This record gives sequence, structure tokens and C-alpha cells, in this order.
Amino acid sequence: MKELFIEAHEDRVDGGYVASAIGHGIHTQAETLDELKMNILEAVDCFFDNPSDAPTVIHLRVISEEVLIR
Repeated sequence: MKELFIEAHEDRVDGGYVASAIGHGIHTQAETLDELKMNILEAVDCFFDNPSDAPTVIHLRVISEEVLIR
């Protein structure tokens, strides 16, 4: 089983979400999480020319950060 790990976060400047694979040059963005998931699958398919090299499991970690000021 080949795995790929992707981290995503909200783009607070332009809106939507931005995602990048860890250890690979795979990047994508979208307005919604559902759209982001579809774009991730498409980006992974484009990155791996040979389907046998493509991961069978993709882990998506959506990072949320909040700043608390006292």
C-alpha cells in the first residue's frame, strides 16, 4: 500500500483552501473542502504518470489555526 500525506489550510487572504503533498511537488487549491478533495485526486493523477506509482491511500490533514489575544 502506497500512502501520500497532504496538508491543507484555509487561505485567509483569498479565501478557500490550499493543499500541498509532503515530500512531493503536488499543490492545489479550491473554494470548498469537497472541491479540494476532488482537486487533490486530479493533481495526484497528473503528478504520477504511471498509475502503478500512484498512492493507493491519501491522508488529508486540514490544519486550522486560531490566534487568541488577551
